[in-house]
Amino acid sequence: MLKTNQKNVVAQAVMGKIHHPINSKTFRVNQHGEAMILPSTGSITYGLHVGDPAFGLAGDHIEPSVSIRNEITAENDALMVLSCLGNQAKVMTGDAKGETGYVLGAHGGIEHVIVEFSEETMEKLAIDDKIQIKGCGQGLKLLDFPEVTVMNMDPGLLERMDLKADGGVIEFPVAAIVPAHLMGSGIGSVHAYTGDYDIMTQDAETIGTLGIDTLRFGDFVMLQDCDNTFGRAYLKGSVSIGVVVHSDCVKMGHGPGIMILMTCKRPLIRGVIRDKCNVKDYI
Repeated sequence: MLKTNQKNVVAQAVMGKIHHPINSKTFRVNQHGEAMILPSTGSITYGLHVGDPAFGLAGDHIEPSVSIRNEITAENDALMVLSCLGNQAKVMTGDAKGETGYVLGAHGGIEHVIVEFSEETMEKLAIDDKIQIKGCGQGLKLLDFPEVTVMNMDPGLLERMDLKADGGVIEFPVAAIVPAHLMGSGIGSVHAYTGDYDIMTQDAETIGTLGIDTLRFGDFVMLQDCDNTFGRAYLKGSVSIGVVVHSDCVKMGHGPGIMILMTCKRPLIRGVIRDKCNVKDYI
């Protein structure tokens, strides 16, 4: 097991409301120049959960389960930054009051936090219900790997994954290994402690060869030559690990959204293709 500073990591409550769907009255134009009207971000998305395919949906940037946010920008910024993968989420109002779930991740641009609940709980939820999250994970460090930056990940989840180091390299279970040239929308952001950036999926042959088209919500992926230490950029030899937080997209330069969990400027992390490569395998 990797040694961490878990006992020193601070947990703070953050809260958001289930957000109404956001949809433009104009067409979305896909990569083939076709005009489309589709469901998109926000709301309670019935029948879609962590572990379900992120491809093949008649939608764009679909967020599974439940999407929450705050209308006060500073408070929403805190919700986005402090909500980490695997954090406990609790319904505070409405017919589902007291029910619990967990955070999948944060979707940048639209600034939503995505929370996984059971289908039974979702049937009781309503738009504007309040969800409180036990925000914990920012500031987590790997004591034996000071060059590896950890972000957006619940310390308890990392502990349950029981990652091993082999020859001075951390082995992380992943569903796919993604080359840097496929990373698109969101690249260049000032930091990766919130939000995501997209795998571009317009080249169907390439994504099929790499197995990207079989990714599921909650799958872990390795990004080659991608440095997310102080922003999102290309750096040869760097490695990042992320999690799939939203679906494939129809728009050019977009695709499944990846929230970063670990990054290093040197290849001190190794993505290993394994069956247990989804957050639901550890929660």
